[in-house]
Amino acid sequence: MGIILSIFYGFVGLFILYIVIETSVRKGINSSIIGQFIEKKYGIKEDKKSFLDDDLDNDK
Repeated sequence: MGIILSIFYGFVGLFILYIVIETSVRKGINSSIIGQFIEKKYGIKEDKKSFLDDDLDNDK
């Protein structure tokens, strides 16, 4: 029982770490000088939705 709980906590920790890294990288690239240059030059603004944006609370 202890090993299963340990594995579960490991997966939860890795998932939280994934969310933190994904958010920080996305915001960092969008606010960087290179990111702003590419957006201005090519008009590319990637509004790629995360799977977290598609939860059950967003009934539209």
